[in-house]
Amino acid sequence: MAVVVAVSSRSFLCCLLFLFIAISQTSAQYNYVSCDNNKGNYTAESTYQTNLNTLLSNLTSNTQINYGFYNFSYGQNSDEVNAIGLCRGDVMPDECRSCLNDARDNLTQLCPNQKEAILYHDKCMLRYSNRSIFGLMETKPSYYMYNTNNATEVYQFNQVLSSLMRILTGIAASGDSRRKYAAASAGASNFQTIYGAVQCTPDLSRQECFHCLFGAIAEIPTGKIGGRVGRPSCNIRYENYTFYDEPAYAPAPSPLM
Repeated sequence: MAVVVAVSSRSFLCCLLFLFIAISQTSAQYNYVSCDNNKGNYTAESTYQTNLNTLLSNLTSNTQINYGFYNFSYGQNSDEVNAIGLCRGDVMPDECRSCLNDARDNLTQLCPNQKEAILYHDKCMLRYSNRSIFGLMETKPSYYMYNTNNATEVYQFNQVLSSLMRILTGIAASGDSRRKYAAASAGASNFQTIYGAVQCTPDLSRQECFHCLFGAIAEIPTGKIGGRVGRPSCNIRYENYTFYDEPAYAPAPSPLM
């Protein structure tokens, strides 16, 4: 059983509960959506809506982008729209584009007039705004999910998990401007294996990626056999089963004794 917790201001809680219900009815793979009323709204058939629809419709049209990161702008002045699409590092290009297109359709439906919105999917994240969002390390709005089952031998499990996350963070942060991602597994106690993946949007600097991921790791509940944290600029996930496609992009670290 997984529990979803949104990290947001109290004023949005009622809206978010409604959105969680709507998402579960639309697709079980969508984990969290935020429609930010504080950043402004647009009206139907306005220039902003036209620019938003144009940008999102063409976001994944460049098939030469095969590394899962899209960042484009469209429009001018107060009607400019900025969008970022990020796919998990192991997702193939066709599946990535399909995920982002589905996210586009759901996000504009769930957030029909907000100028800033974000949607987290198992395999991709899509966000847009009327302000510049490129190259900014942002931690909100965020969410985390965790498996309610506890690990056996919690102390050793947490040691192995901590070591795995540190190693993956270092590898991901050292990535280039196209991909900052790492995934691997590590053996824990009682024949348990921990599978982990971490990722930053590749427009971040190495230090910004470190900072974002370390903050996300700090939100992991202690002793749970699975969990994930999603932030606009980075995300982490670990499970006791394989959730990413092989081969992983990082060597597995040796477990701590």
